[in-house]
Amino acid sequence: MTKLTHVDEKGRARMVDVGGKTPQLRIAKASGRIDVSAATIGQIEENQMKKGDVLGVAQLAGIQAAKQTPQLIPLCHPLVLDKIDVQLKLDDYGVVAESEVRCHGRTGVEMEALTAVCAALLTVYDMSKAADKNMKIGNIRLLCKEKHDVE
Repeated sequence: MTKLTHVDEKGRARMVDVGGKTPQLRIAKASGRIDVSAATIGQIEENQMKKGDVLGVAQLAGIQAAKQTPQLIPLCHPLVLDKIDVQLKLDDYGVVAESEVRCHGRTGVEMEALTAVCAALLTVYDMSKAADKNMKIGNIRLLCKEKHDVE
């Protein structure tokens, strides 16, 4: 059986020691979506939601969430993030959120990218819930993760 990396010899959860790893450029991209009604799409597009600019606020929420990931996910390492990009766009069924997170570090930024997408979509939900009772968040996934040696 493969040795588990996030548990100690007694089976208790622990944070992995990455101190001996060489820093590398780490990149992760994630996406997800929220399905909303056609009327809600129109209200978002025309900036007619009572709470304001849904896509703009959701973008900022995603960026802020990526920075807060270690406070939300217990075994995530705090990282100095070089870039957080969150983009939201309307399609025929709702809103698609995509994120890209980069850092120079000893561990990856997958959780930061996924957290950014989740928070952005939750913000769309929060800002639209008065207008739409049947929204559905889903298809949240990691699109890619990369690591590159740095000279």
